[in-house]
Order: sequence, then structure tokens, then C-alpha cells
Amino acid sequence: MKILIGYDGSENSDFALSDLQRAGLPDSVEALVLTVADVIIPPPLTNPEDIFPPETPYGVRLAHEHAERKLKVAELLAQRASDQLRKNFPIWNVQYLATADSPAWALIQKGAEIKADLIVLGAVGHSVLGGRLILGSVSQRVLYEAESSVRIARPSNKQEQTPLRLLVGIDNSNHSNVVVETISSRTWPAGTEVRLVAVVDTVIPVTPDPHEPTEIKWIEVGDPEHWDEVREIFQPLADKLQRRGLDAAVMIVRGNPKEAIVEEAQSWGADCIFVGSKGIRGVERLLLGSVASAVSARAHCSVEVVRQRVK
Repeated sequence: MKILIGYDGSENSDFALSDLQRAGLPDSVEALVLTVADVIIPPPLTNPEDIFPPETPYGVRLAHEHAERKLKVAELLAQRASDQLRKNFPIWNVQYLATADSPAWALIQKGAEIKADLIVLGAVGHSVLGGRLILGSVSQRVLYEAESSVRIARPSNKQEQTPLRLLVGIDNSNHSNVVVETISSRTWPAGTEVRLVAVVDTVIPVTPDPHEPTEIKWIEVGDPEHWDEVREIFQPLADKLQRRGLDAAVMIVRGNPKEAIVEEAQSWGADCIFVGSKGIRGVERLLLGSVASAVSARAHCSVEVVRQRVK
């Protein structure tokens, strides 16, 4: 598994490092810590081919000195974060890199370059590098444009020994099936609880034949009397997680998914919300930019938006 961690030295990016200990990740991981100095590198001061190099303007020298200082700080921060990761995960292969670029673009580009399975960010950043890791700017753009899954980490007041609680937004699409597969493939501590939350209003789309995913029918779910039928649709997902030793159950709630998922996670005390990047409904129920982005921005806990990579 390949993980890219955006680190800016802020308290929230420090938490993103410790949050990885509660993400069920495997022992075999290649992790790259990337710290981005949000500066522009000016052209070289001199041309090696110039016999008589021109005098460098004072402003250009200052720009170079400023960029070099920022890069040096970025490198020290990245090294500090990588040292902490090696301490937390001694078996992982951990590297670090500092670069000067637009933070969002650098993370997206590097994630694509190394074919990262997961990009990890703190929810809010405020650091000596400018505090650019803020959901709605860098994190929001990475959520939209990254090819990989993205985990937005938030601090938690829960005790470390408390069993993990994972809330999963499901909608009977292949995207939510991928989310369940992702959770199933990881290693979780004993006692981990998973709640698969299906948010319904008046109707819900159903794929009668798994071999024909384009065929969809709609069933009425406005009346709770029909919710047992909905629960049966999602029960195989819970069964899959139960076979992995997880305490998994299906929950049916009525409302707007953007609000209901966040509210259920908060009332239940979830440690992390998992959602797919897209869904299957009309304008796509779990469409990034609607449910996934809203949940990522509003949740009180960590959020992981899962994408199925095209290998």
C-alpha cells in the first residue's frame, strides 16, 4: 500500500500522523511525507556559461533567500514527520520530500506520480508555511481531483483504548461496495464497531441483478414498514464485515444524506466516516461535491473518501 501524507507542521497535521494508527493500515506500507513550501522559485542567479555574469538585482537575491529559507523549513518539517512515522510504524518504508509549489497541485501530482492508494491530510492547517492545508482550499481541491482515496484527519477526545467506531455511508452503488471492500481488507483491533448507514427519503434505487448493474428499479421507502426490505438489501455488506471479525450492523435513517450521515456519526461517537466518491442516483447520490464533500467539510471526526483506483 502506498500512502502520501501532506504535512505542514500544524497541530492538525500532527494529528493526521497519529490518526493513521487508528486507520487499520497494513504492515506493508510505503509512506511518503510531502511538505510543500508555497513559494515561487526565481530563475537561477547566474548562468554558468556567462564569462562575465551580470550583477544580480537586490530584489532577485531577496527572493532567492526567501525561497531557500522556506524550503529549508519545509525539509525540516518533513523530516520531523517522517521520524515520527517511523517511530509509530517501525516496519513501514517511510521517506520524506520537501518542494516549492502550490500545495494542492503538488499533492495531486505527487499522488498520481507514485500511484498512491491513499492521501492523508489534516482538516485544518496553520503553520509557518502559510497555513494552506485548510478544508475548502487545498484539502477540498485534493478531494475533488486526486486519483486516490483521501483521508481528512481530525482530532479526537476519545481514549486510545476505546474500541473504534466506523460509520459507513452506503447507497447500493458499486462505489459504496468498494468502501466496504476497503474496510474489509484492513486490520482492525478487536471490538471495532461498524455501522452501515443507508439514508432514505421516499424511494431508493435497487439493482435486481448484480450482473446487470445498469438495470435499476425503485422501491418505496417513505414508510418505515418497508425498511426491513431495505435492510435486507444491505445485509450482505454487514455479513462480509462480520466475517472479518467486525461488529457490523445496518442502520436505516430518513433525511438528507449530507446532514444525516454527519448527525449519526456525531451522536454515535464515530471515530471515522467512510464514504464513496460517487453514487448511483440521478445526479448521483454520493457525488463528490455533494454528499462526500459536505460530509468531509462538516464532520466532527476523520473522514475517508474512498476511490477505486484504475490500475
